[in-house]
Amino acid sequence: MLIVQKYGGSSVATPERVRHVAARVVATKRQGHRVVVVVSAMGDTTDHLIELAHRVSPNPPDREMDMIMATGEQVSIALLAMAIRDLGEEAVSLTGGQVGILTDEVHTKARIQKVDTARLRGELAAGRIPVVAGFQGVTGDNEITTLGRGGSDTTAVALAAALRADLCEIYTDVDGVYTADPRLVPTARKLPVISHDEMLELACLGAVVLHPRAVELAKLYRIPLHVRCSFNENPGTMLKEETALEKSLVVTGVAHDLNVAKIGIFDVPDRPGMARHIFKALGDENINVDMIIQSSTRSGVADISFTVGRTDLARALAVVERVVAEIGARGYTHDDEVAKVSIVGAGMISKPGVAALMFEALAEEGVNIEMISTSEIKVSCVVRASEAERAVRALHRKFGLDRA
Repeated sequence: MLIVQKYGGSSVATPERVRHVAARVVATKRQGHRVVVVVSAMGDTTDHLIELAHRVSPNPPDREMDMIMATGEQVSIALLAMAIRDLGEEAVSLTGGQVGILTDEVHTKARIQKVDTARLRGELAAGRIPVVAGFQGVTGDNEITTLGRGGSDTTAVALAAALRADLCEIYTDVDGVYTADPRLVPTARKLPVISHDEMLELACLGAVVLHPRAVELAKLYRIPLHVRCSFNENPGTMLKEETALEKSLVVTGVAHDLNVAKIGIFDVPDRPGMARHIFKALGDENINVDMIIQSSTRSGVADISFTVGRTDLARALAVVERVVAEIGARGYTHDDEVAKVSIVGAGMISKPGVAALMFEALAEEGVNIEMISTSEIKVSCVVRASEAERAVRALHRKFGLDRA
C-alpha cells in the first residue's frame, strides 16, 4: 500500500515526540508499505512566528508573513528526516516547493492548483521516505505561499490524491472525531465513522480536528481518510460516504466557533446591486463571509448583518467603511464578543422539528439567539461568546449524544 501520513504540531512538539513519530513511520514502512509523511511546525511555533512578526511590524505584508511562517515546517521536516535515518531507514526532507506543490498567488490563504509528483515518485522508487513540509507551496513565479491555518491537512490529502494513495492517515492529539469537543463536553463520544458531508460541516463550523479543504479534497478524489491519535494505537474515525438508508443519529455532532465577529450595516438603499456591491468588495479582499441576514424593507431601506472571522474583522471594517459611503448607507456597527454554535447531522434531512428542538435547548439554558443559518444537514446560531460553552453542553444533552 501507498500511505500518506500527516502529523500535526502537537505530535512533533518536542524532540522526544519527533523520535516517537519517526518510530511510527519506520514501523509502517517495515510492514511493507510505501510512506510519504507530511509534518506541521512543532507545537506552537507558527503562533510564535506570527507574534514575532507583529513585534517587529504592526502590519507586516502578507508575502513576508508567508516567508517567516514557512520556516516552522522546515525545522520539523529536517528533524524528522534525521530521526528516521537514525532508525536505519533512508529519508529526505522536502519543502512544498521542492515537492512540486503549485498554488495560486493569494499569500497566507493560497489554494493548491497542481502537484507535480515526479520528485516524490523518484524518492519512493529509490526506497526513501519523503518527509514533506505541510502548509506551504510556491507560485508559478517561485514565491513561497502558505495555505492558511490547518493547511497541512490539505497538503496531505492533496498529495494522497495526486499519488493515488491507498490511504491518508491524519495523526493528531485526539483519538478521532467526537460528538463535541471533549475538552468542553466530558461525555462526548468518539465516532467510528462519519460521512464526508457531516465532517465538512463540522470542520467549517469550528471542529478543529480536520481542515475543511482537506475534507473537500478527500470527498472529491475519494481518498480514504483515517483520523487517529499519534500517541496510541487505538482505531480512530474513518471518513466515508454515507451508505445507511436511515441515519441512527439525527444529530451527529455539536460544533462551536469562537473566531466570529458580527457586522451590521444600517439603512442600505433597497435597490438591485447593493448586496453585490458589499460582498464583492469583501471578496476582493479575500475576506470570507459566513452568515448573512437582511431585514425587511422599510421606507426604501434595509439593514444587512453578516459574520466574518474575528481575525479578519479589522480588514473587513476598512472595506465596510468605504462601501457604506459608496452606497449611501447610514452607518455600520460591529461586535466581536459573539460565537457560533451548530448542530450537524445527515439524519436531519428526513426528521422535522430538529431546529425547534435546538432553539428549545438554548431557551432552557437562557441563551439568546442573535442570528440563525440553516442547511439540509446543519443549523447554526450566533450567541454571546460567554455563553458558547453552556450552549454546546445543552445541545449535546438535548440530542442524546452523551448516550450515542
